[in-house]
Amino acid sequence: MWDEPVEVVIGPGDYFKSIRGSREALAYLMTCWPQKGGDSFALAKRACMEAAEGRGDPSTAASAFRAAANDAGILR
Repeated sequence: MWDEPVEVVIGPGDYFKSIRGSREALAYLMTCWPQKGGDSFALAKRACMEAAEGRGDPSTAASAFRAAANDAGILR
């Protein structure tokens, strides 16, 4: 679990989802992400995977996910 959830916009901006941890973020990246590809997406995917497997830092994963969401235009 992350210290603070990262909120992302779902759909046309009427709904929001709080992502609370690396596993949840990784699932969201793989299934619901609006634009797969790009540097920030790849970094977030790798950071979340490593944190979910216990090989990486959860705060690094949260920061990478937040940056990718910002780049994708879905960060609330």
